[in-house]
Amino acid sequence: MEESDYKRTRGQTDVYFSADVETDGPIPGPFSMLSFAMVYAGRFDGEKFQRPDSFTQSFYRELRPISDSFQIEALQVNQLDRSRLCIEGQDPASAMTDASRWVRDVAAACRPVLVAYPLSFDWTWLYWYFIRFSADGSPFNHSGCFDLKTAYSVKAHVPISGARRSGLPDPLRPPSRHTHHALHDAIEQAEIFVRLMEWDPRGERSRPPAG
Repeated sequence: MEESDYKRTRGQTDVYFSADVETDGPIPGPFSMLSFAMVYAGRFDGEKFQRPDSFTQSFYRELRPISDSFQIEALQVNQLDRSRLCIEGQDPASAMTDASRWVRDVAAACRPVLVAYPLSFDWTWLYWYFIRFSADGSPFNHSGCFDLKTAYSVKAHVPISGARRSGLPDPLRPPSRHTHHALHDAIEQAEIFVRLMEWDPRGERSRPPAG
């Protein structure tokens, strides 16, 4: 980084949002995002990470499907009633516009950053839906994202193949369990994120979760 770039980025603060999606297939467009959640997960100014007091600041929606295609095995995982959502699910344009504005309101003058474990799946869906449906586009622009799997791999000095969520050491394990409900899993992921941000694998352990 050149000195001018370093000076320009000093004083900027990232505001993190743990995100999770539940879908009826592998890719957006041919298939649909059925639900998603985002949870405020802290902020970092380049020197100090500040965890939230709780993980109650959140956004959750269930959406109307955008196509007739779906994979039954995906529905068996998330247990969402696709037929119900075809009738009761929120219009994607309304939901994604509301979500974009919520993220920007929470972040205020800071930069929103989406967090996921792994990032690739959730980012693909949310970015596509924001660009396709939100009147305000993506609050994370095209690159405001943070991959927990990569971060753990670097901190723990393990290859990506060894950075599975199931293999996290005790200091990083959240008290909640993975349920495949978007809001519950976004909270679980936020708990992993704050522990990872505070974790020193050389011996210092993360603080116990707040609340």
